[in-house]
Amino acid sequence: MLKRLLLLQALFCATLACSSQAATVDDVIHSGVLRVCTPGDYKPFSYTHSPGTYEGLDVDLVRSLADSLGAKVQFVATSWPKLMDDFTASKCDIAAGGISVSLDRQRKAWFSAPYMVNGKVPLVRCADVKHYQTLADIDKPGVRVITNPGGSNERYARAHFTHATLTIHPENLTIFEELLAGRADVFVTESAEARVQQHLRPGLCAVNPDKPLQYSENALLLPRGDVVTKAYVDQWLHLLKASGELQNISQRWIN
Repeated sequence: MLKRLLLLQALFCATLACSSQAATVDDVIHSGVLRVCTPGDYKPFSYTHSPGTYEGLDVDLVRSLADSLGAKVQFVATSWPKLMDDFTASKCDIAAGGISVSLDRQRKAWFSAPYMVNGKVPLVRCADVKHYQTLADIDKPGVRVITNPGGSNERYARAHFTHATLTIHPENLTIFEELLAGRADVFVTESAEARVQQHLRPGLCAVNPDKPLQYSENALLLPRGDVVTKAYVDQWLHLLKASGELQNISQRWIN
């Protein structure tokens, strides 16, 4: 019986990548620093005005997480094309900034429990809202779709817009000016970003933000196989939801 129990334990640990090494949360508690990779170009989740200075929904979340561990946050600048490479190279402990849950990312890392249900919606000039109600309305010759590189927006655009003209714009922060200037017609992004940008930039409107074209969730990116860290982060997030603090943080950044 003892041999059988030991065998079952070994199989369990092999399945969940058990290790004698300290979990990430233990390293953070010991060092007093939570390293967070973030692109910093995605309102309302993570945005930087100057190097090393960040604000946004995810920024507040990771600061709350760090506080629960008795640590301070150290932000590690990255970009959407480089996010997974930087994360898997152990340049940070977790990643945040409006990261959509995807199976592509799940192959290389783990996710926390989702903290928000989101979805892809078109952002267009307000005068054109009636013209871009559906995917079929957008994916037509002559329609100029624009997207940012390296993340779920690009993957979505490449998968769904095969007849429209697709442009990959290198900077997420200036993509909205392309719409306002009439150099592009449609940018499909997460509902949360579309809602925020229509308030920040008069003339732009989110198309049916309550009825997204595709369901998605946002979560924190965690080290693959680190069951201790995932259990801790998920429990922290559960308590944040139950206390109402998650809703308060969300309402602070999303109108």
